[in-house]
Amino acid sequence: MEMPIAQRVYRHRWPVRVLHWVNVICLTVLLGSGLQIFNAHPSLSWGQANTDEGTWLAMGASRGADNALHGATTLFGHTFRTDGVLGASVVNGHRVQRGFPAWATIPGPAWLALGRRWHFFFAWVFVINGLLYLAWSIGSGHFRKDLVPTRRDLRGFGQSVWDHLRLRHPQGDEALRYNVLQRLAYLGVIAALCGIALMGMAMSPRLDAAFPWLVDWVGGRQSARSIHFLLACALVAFLAVHLFEVLISGVVNQVRSMITGFYTVKMKVPHE
Repeated sequence: MEMPIAQRVYRHRWPVRVLHWVNVICLTVLLGSGLQIFNAHPSLSWGQANTDEGTWLAMGASRGADNALHGATTLFGHTFRTDGVLGASVVNGHRVQRGFPAWATIPGPAWLALGRRWHFFFAWVFVINGLLYLAWSIGSGHFRKDLVPTRRDLRGFGQSVWDHLRLRHPQGDEALRYNVLQRLAYLGVIAALCGIALMGMAMSPRLDAAFPWLVDWVGGRQSARSIHFLLACALVAFLAVHLFEVLISGVVNQVRSMITGFYTVKMKVPHE
């Protein structure tokens, strides 16, 4: 007969934990300051110049019969009323025209210059942190052993998806290693973050002058801005799923393991 026994194991090494929390800070500031920059021109298009023909996303506001601003978002030619959230929201007691609401922007309701400084500073911190993570992951074998899926992992892809849909998570020894969905998701995040960094470089006038081929490669500066935005949205979607999984799989245990490195898992041991 087997009895489940709680056992503490060392799951996350200190470089993973430190680099993870630096990423948390960087991404929080980058997302908030990025929305602040976006609000200066709340529309996205394809090509080199921002034109009405190439615009696929626009947030704006117009005055209604009540003489108040009402927000609206246009996506691929279809307009939706997004009053109070996108296009127009309340700042200091007054409804004003702005893409994203003030609570989602860093460092303040309407501070473009400082928002750009925060964004660029934390972007470089993020890039350096990412390079350190890749160097350590490859050098220590973490990338190969923990992130690259094996054939066995890929064969169990369908079962892993089905288990996650039923909110069933690995137990015992299986909980000590990343499952195939985690491995693929983390590899996808690394690729997306590299793309975000490259598109940020393509939008920088100085880097654009040094590497003009990068802008041409994606079809223009506005295309780079759109790709940058879309990849950021994909990252937010991943973070939402990631936080949801942390909450339903034992938030205290998960957060503690990312702070101390130790994770409590129930192991089945023979019992007479």
